[in-house]
Amino acid sequence: MTGVDLNADLGEGFGVWRLTEDDALLEIVSSANVACGFHAGDPSVLRRVTAAAAERGVAVGAQVAYRDLAGFGRRFLDVTPAELTDDVLYQIGALDAFARVAGTRVAYVKPHGALYNAIVHHAEQAAAVVEAVRLFDPSLPVLGLPGSEFLRQAEAAGLRPVREAFADRAYTPAGTLVSRREPGAVIHDPDEVVRRCVRMATKGVIIAVDGSEVKVQPESICLHGDTPGAVEIGRRVRAALTQAGATIRPFA
Repeated sequence: MTGVDLNADLGEGFGVWRLTEDDALLEIVSSANVACGFHAGDPSVLRRVTAAAAERGVAVGAQVAYRDLAGFGRRFLDVTPAELTDDVLYQIGALDAFARVAGTRVAYVKPHGALYNAIVHHAEQAAAVVEAVRLFDPSLPVLGLPGSEFLRQAEAAGLRPVREAFADRAYTPAGTLVSRREPGAVIHDPDEVVRRCVRMATKGVIIAVDGSEVKVQPESICLHGDTPGAVEIGRRVRAALTQAGATIRPFA
């Protein structure tokens, strides 16, 4: 193991409301998935976070989502593929404008919430997101779940698929995320989160809810910024990975 990326969802505020401790998390992660305005984030939030990321040398990723502010992008929307492609294009372009003002650029794309989970299996919506990225910039990598329809189609379209694992989410034996509606879907024990991250980074596996091993081999590990105690957990994860011999660096 020579290197691994740590990413977190940032910029998930709106107006006076803030969800994540962006500045503190930017001292921990190597890549920032910045909300693009559809599930969270307003123009001032986007500008502030991209500027802070650029100042710290953190890669800026477009965290694209369904147009669902009220539901925080965590509700499936049965939109047409053409509409979804346009929505994703719009979001990448908006974030890239602020990234360029900050002296950087959008370096990758990661779907958020319900869209992320839908395109694990939903072929039409996966194709729509892939098409948006291809139209905007085919050199942009895309973050997704290993074995997903999204990453399969991305690779077929000539995009770079990047395997991602989640530090604090429970997995099914099939390698998908346990629904947040189910008990135990989010792991809150900091010690367990740290152990899981070291295991997935060094051995390429994660333990599913039934005790079986799931092969993930992540190139990037996601730290959820809205988890209670997220900053301290992130610091511990980074320290443990470094102690295990990993270099924390952006994949993009």
